[in-house]
Amino acid sequence: MPDGSPEDCVNGSTGPSDSWASGQGYESFVGRLSREVAPQFVAWLGVPSGARWLDVGSGTGALTEAVLACCAPEHVVGIEPSDAFRRFADEQVPDPRASFRAGDAMALPVDDGAFDAVAAGLVLNFVPDQPAALAEMCRATRPGGTVGVYVWDYDGGMPMLTTVWDAALALDPSVAALHEARRFIGNQPDPLRALFVGTRLRAVDVQGICVPVDFGSFDDYWSPFLAGTGPAPAYIATLTDAGRAALRDAVRARLPIAADGAIHLTARAWAVRGTA
Repeated sequence: MPDGSPEDCVNGSTGPSDSWASGQGYESFVGRLSREVAPQFVAWLGVPSGARWLDVGSGTGALTEAVLACCAPEHVVGIEPSDAFRRFADEQVPDPRASFRAGDAMALPVDDGAFDAVAAGLVLNFVPDQPAALAEMCRATRPGGTVGVYVWDYDGGMPMLTTVWDAALALDPSVAALHEARRFIGNQPDPLRALFVGTRLRAVDVQGICVPVDFGSFDDYWSPFLAGTGPAPAYIATLTDAGRAALRDAVRARLPIAADGAIHLTARAWAVRGTA
C-alpha cells in the first residue's frame, strides 16, 4: 500500500481519489492479481534460501506469502502504513517467519544492511519521492544483496483498470488528472531502469510478468470497483447514483464480453531488480 500526501496527483504519488482503508476491499480488487504476479517475481529475483527479506509496502501480504512459499527465507519483515492492511496481512499470513510493522517507504524503520533482499510490490509509483524510497531500500540491503520492485503497466498492460478510466474520461474530461495511465508514466522499462541505475544499483534488469485476469460475468468484473479501495474505486464512490450507472454502462460497452458473459483479460507488471 502506498505512502504519500492525498493532495498530490502526479506520477509517483498518491492522488486525491486514492483510498487504502480496507484490506478485504483491496484484495477483491487487485490484491488477488498481485498474488498471481508475486510468485513469478520472487522466482525471477533468484534470492538463495535462508535469506532475510524486507517487504516494503507489504499491503495485504501477497508478496510476503510468495516469499514464504517459494524462497525458504529465514524471515520476512513487512513494512506497511495502513492499519487495515496490516491487520488483514496478520490474519492472512500466520507463518511465524513473517511479521508486519507500521512504517513509511521513505523512512524505513530498519537498520542499515539488515536484509539480503528488499522488495516492493505495486508500491513504488504511489510513493511521493521514488528516489528517496529506493535509496531507503538500498540502505536496508546488505552489500551484494538484491533490491526489486514490480508495478502495473498502465500503458496498455492493465485493461482491467484503464478501461474504467478511459470510459470515465470520455464522460468527464476533468478525470484526466486521475487517470492512472497518465499519472504513472514512469511505470515503463526505461524510466524504471534509469531510476535503479541512478540509485547506483548494479546489474539492473527489467522483466515483464503477465497473468490472466478472468471474470465470469460483467457483475463479477464490476463489483470490486464498488468497494472503495484503490484509485478507481475511490473515484467511483464519489459519483452520484446516476453517474455510477452511466460509467458502468460505458465500461460494459468497451469490454470484450464473450457470448457466455465471461470477460478474459490479461494484466502485465514490469519488474526491475538490481544488486546493492
